Amino acid sequence: MANKRNGTLYTGMTSNLVQRVWQHREGLGGFSRRYDCKMLVWFEIHATMETAIAREKQIKAGSRAKKLMLIEADNPSWRDLWLQIVDGSA
Repeated sequence: MANKRNGTLYTGMTSNLVQRVWQHREGLGGFSRRYDCKMLVWFEIHATMETAIAREKQIKAGSRAKKLMLIEADNPSWRDLWLQIVDGSA
């Protein structure tokens, strides 16, 4: 999640991406409300919770530059991917 291009980033994992992104968009989490992180700019889907948790830890341990590279490799325009996940094309 991000608040704008090259802005504040939030990294997390969930078992329900649509619900969690909706919560961020509605400002229901403290971090998302405080920093206005309402745009889904990047995501990965994993087969198991174990692999998702391991990947989240890996990403969180990485540098901001690495996070920006992940986003820009798949989403160079930083478009909000919300509609992509809502309509089921994710």
